[in-house]
Amino acid sequence: MLWLKISLPIVLIAGAALAAVALFAARTPAVQKPAQPPTLLVDVAVAKREPVTFSVRSQGVVAPRTRTTMVAEVPGTIVEVSPAFVAGGFFAKGDVLVRIDPRNYETAMKRATATVAQAKTKVATENALAGYAYRDWERLRSLEAADRPASDLTLRKPQLAEAVAGLESAEADLEKATEDLSRTVIRAPYDGMVREKRADIGQFVNTGTPVAETFATDYAEIRLPIPQTDLQYLELERLNADGSLQATLRADIGGVIHNWLAEVVRNEGVFDPDTRVLHLVAQVQDPYASEGEPLRIGTFVSAAIEGMDAGDVFVIPRHSLERGRTLWMVSSETRRLAAEPILTIQPRDLEVVRTDEGFAYVAAGLRDGERYTVTPPENSLPGMRVRINSE
Repeated sequence: MLWLKISLPIVLIAGAALAAVALFAARTPAVQKPAQPPTLLVDVAVAKREPVTFSVRSQGVVAPRTRTTMVAEVPGTIVEVSPAFVAGGFFAKGDVLVRIDPRNYETAMKRATATVAQAKTKVATENALAGYAYRDWERLRSLEAADRPASDLTLRKPQLAEAVAGLESAEADLEKATEDLSRTVIRAPYDGMVREKRADIGQFVNTGTPVAETFATDYAEIRLPIPQTDLQYLELERLNADGSLQATLRADIGGVIHNWLAEVVRNEGVFDPDTRVLHLVAQVQDPYASEGEPLRIGTFVSAAIEGMDAGDVFVIPRHSLERGRTLWMVSSETRRLAAEPILTIQPRDLEVVRTDEGFAYVAAGLRDGERYTVTPPENSLPGMRVRINSE
């Protein structure tokens, strides 16, 4: 019994150990799965051809077509000004803007008129006297039976010539007096606006004294600088054939964006030697029209000028390109033992015909329906697996 008490625990422990060893030996070893390559999350877009007309962007300041410094043509005191004769005042062609005291000039014209009348009377008198002298000479010659010629003095020709010259001088003085009187009234030479008022009622002005700065409002002009590299996208030959290019002007006024249509009508023909740009000139008809926002002189505007027809090209966001011409394409691959197609990326060089501030225009290297990454992936390698952000 003593032996049984001692050997039984030993037997149980040994059996348990043998069972544990057998169980461990019979266990199926775990299958080690290969490590999956990292998957990059990307946003994609689909390439699609679309018709494109290039536009060239520029900017400039609105200026008047015609500007004038109005001056007094005769001296005198300003006795009247128009209600429109203020900075910003509108006027029509022919409107009286300033009137200079006309009394001295009216007096001068009356005197000149009287002098002309006297000169006409003298001419008429000399004509009559010349006629009498000729008849007297004819009678005297018939009595003397002589055939000698009469002198000019006998026929009063010098006196008549003097009277005619006096009349011409008097008429010239009258013409000048009439013009001086008309110049006491300063009229608007065109439809326009007063930019700066330099004289006012009661002020004495001399000949040549500036009274106002004005400009025409029939249309405004904007000089638009174009770099040499952008000229290839414009059909400038249309300007040489008395045509024009369409342009859209844009300005932020009081936090509101306004647009105006303009026509590019000419180029200035020379490159600026400092900036190497060619200036085009755009015109806007009736910039102060009552309908819509007026395009005020001095407004800074940006311009989009109609360019050449590029045909059907791919328009790609500029930031999608790497080094200006490489696009990362997304393609799907079907691999053995894979439950679904695997997406990978590959770089592709494109034929870029133009880039602007926001887009690149691609003529070749893409097909409709192909997918590409919206932004170039960082630290990427060809063939790297990706996952689309929206999926």
